[in-house]
Amino acid sequence: MGQYDRVAAVGATRGSKARRAGRAIGRALHRPLRGAARQLRRATHAHGAGESGLAQLIELHAVNAAGDMMITIALASTVFFSVPTHEARGRVALYLLVTMAPFVLLAPVVGPLLDRVPHGRRAAMAGAMLARALLALSMSRAVADGGLALYPAALGVLVASKAYGVVRSAVVPRLLPPRISLVKANSRVTLAGLLATGAAAPVGAGLHLIGPAWPLYGACLVFLAGTFLSFSLPHAVDSGKGEARARLAAGDGTAPAGARGRRPGLRTVGPAVLHGLRANAALRALSGFLTFFLAFLLREHPLGGLGAAASLGLVAVAAGVGNALGTAVGAWLRARGPEQIVAAVLGLALSATVLAALCYEVLAAVVVPVAAAAAGLSQALAKLSLDAMIQRDVPEAVRTSAFARSETVLQLAWVVGGALGIALPLVGPLGLAVAAALVAVGAALAVRGLLGAARRNGRPAPRVV
Repeated sequence: MGQYDRVAAVGATRGSKARRAGRAIGRALHRPLRGAARQLRRATHAHGAGESGLAQLIELHAVNAAGDMMITIALASTVFFSVPTHEARGRVALYLLVTMAPFVLLAPVVGPLLDRVPHGRRAAMAGAMLARALLALSMSRAVADGGLALYPAALGVLVASKAYGVVRSAVVPRLLPPRISLVKANSRVTLAGLLATGAAAPVGAGLHLIGPAWPLYGACLVFLAGTFLSFSLPHAVDSGKGEARARLAAGDGTAPAGARGRRPGLRTVGPAVLHGLRANAALRALSGFLTFFLAFLLREHPLGGLGAAASLGLVAVAAGVGNALGTAVGAWLRARGPEQIVAAVLGLALSATVLAALCYEVLAAVVVPVAAAAAGLSQALAKLSLDAMIQRDVPEAVRTSAFARSETVLQLAWVVGGALGIALPLVGPLGLAVAAALVAVGAALAVRGLLGAARRNGRPAPRVV
């Protein structure tokens, strides 16, 4: 055998070993991945969710959350992390002005507009996905330098994301299995989104290491997949049978004499829904405020012994854990009705923010994450409880429209809180005191009415399950 023959034989042997090793690794990975996929599918399809179509919505929402997270990573790296703090505040303020301000005007239109197309909800969700896929691709050209061309595309992404959220809220009652309540169904959908967000975050961060545009390429692919998944939802999603549009009518929670015979609105079906919406708006404003205020505060003044990135990561993890815990607890609570739960979480959020404001100078590394976790838990539980009140008090004919309207109000509250967080000076005790004041206003407007509504029910408190 010649020298070249021996070299070829050795190469073939090594190639054969490499192929065998590759196949062994593939088999080793295939089994746990296949097992995990089966467990995940079993969880999403449990209790009749697979037969009703709720499982498909859960999977679609996970895709939606993953895509949004990748876009968030790309924008945060450009608008926030790539420049000094004073310049970053200006960029974020510009981002809010160019994107959030028009959204304030557009959001009240989104719900009523989508109400008028009940037979095209799957197409509307697919359109929101496709729009974000194309916008992510266009943003990839401007994300490196953070130019002004980035902001109109970011506005489009925001509007499409909120439009998807409004349609999703309206779709859930149509896919409700007989053995699952609306609150538990929403809890499953929300928890799937949180898990997908946690899984997409490291993927997006890894893509960003390749280049600033790569998370947007990833988001484009994810949203394209979501476009096709939208049409996997059952045809019942597009059925408008028995529905009518809800209205945000003036009133104190009871239908006025001249309103008899009209369609009930969120403020005319009972005081519990109105007070629950007020409480949720306060907690959503708190979330927006803490998101922006703490982002800048901790970048300039990190928590004791930690760097800026570690401080931000700690608070973000605390808020995420609180949100996930609140979502999980919302599916388990049985002993108390939704009014008492909303009142309790308002008290929890108020106590946590007051404690953080008073102890910031001494125990900032402890009280700030605690406040973030309490805000996340309170927001999640309060939203699930509001869903329970709408399910119980709003007639079925207008229930899906009511979900769309309530979601719009809560998104506007988040915008107001975020704008306030950017405007304040970076003084920890001052900002946390303002955060406490936001919750206190919500408590003053809602707690007494919520507890009174619970007493007036005259029956055992409905389960939040």
